[in-house]
Amino acid sequence: MVGRTHGIHAEPTTAGLVFALWYEELGRDRVRVERAREIISVGKLSGAVGTYSGVPPTVEADALAGLGLEPAPVANQVIQRDRHDEYLFSLAVTAASIEKIAVNIRHWQRTEVGEASEPFRKGQRGSSAMPHKKNPILCENLTGLARLVRALASTGHENVALWHERDISHSSVERLAFPDATTALDFMLHRMAGVLEGLNVHTERMMENLEMTGGLVFSQSVLLALCRAGIARSEAYARVQRNAMIGWDSGRGLLELLREDPEVVEPLGLEALESCFDLDQHLAHAVEVVDRVIPQEGA
Repeated sequence: MVGRTHGIHAEPTTAGLVFALWYEELGRDRVRVERAREIISVGKLSGAVGTYSGVPPTVEADALAGLGLEPAPVANQVIQRDRHDEYLFSLAVTAASIEKIAVNIRHWQRTEVGEASEPFRKGQRGSSAMPHKKNPILCENLTGLARLVRALASTGHENVALWHERDISHSSVERLAFPDATTALDFMLHRMAGVLEGLNVHTERMMENLEMTGGLVFSQSVLLALCRAGIARSEAYARVQRNAMIGWDSGRGLLELLREDPEVVEPLGLEALESCFDLDQHLAHAVEVVDRVIPQEGA
């Protein structure tokens, strides 16, 4: 399939490489949440301002052990809210990762692209007015919920700064932010899992889009080949770009144009030039990258 930068065709890539990128990022998200859970799993019974004026530290340790918590090394009247902030932040980052996947799928599902689409069950209606529609409503829903989780996470930043040994400006917002953010992310994870499990991948359309620009996606391969042949990079870039721009405007294939350009053919030779347009050669390392990210069965 074609890779895109700035929304514009860039170079060939593979769907597997895209999926591996998502997989690895969600793995980091999981580590963040687990770390934040550990950081927030502390308690305190150290009195109104943290001086143990009522009970000794040994009582605190025994009581918290029964709850599976560690004593905070130091506290005032409350556990310090930077811990809670980190937890909400980890949820927000995970939500952002889910949104990134959702936005990518939404673009793939556009009529003009058509490379993949979210599940569409039998009897489902895409539009109340237009029967032909298949709208990416699940991914749009996930995009909206990501905004909600990020907004709730911002309250964690605001709650860190309390007056002296404690005020209760954090209390009211936490009663809403924590259950809402946690529940929303749980829903998002389940919804995204369903989208990915039922994702419709349209490989023929991927190939059509890859070939749409007549080989322009191989321009860098030609550029680098010219550099290896001893042409200064700026000059090599100019030689390839002038042909690529003609290709954009005329619809002619890049290889066809380059074959007619002696300043490209003479330093490379036709065989080396044509090898720059070899898709298998271009993607030779893609499987290696996927294999090192996604564990294989039996490995």
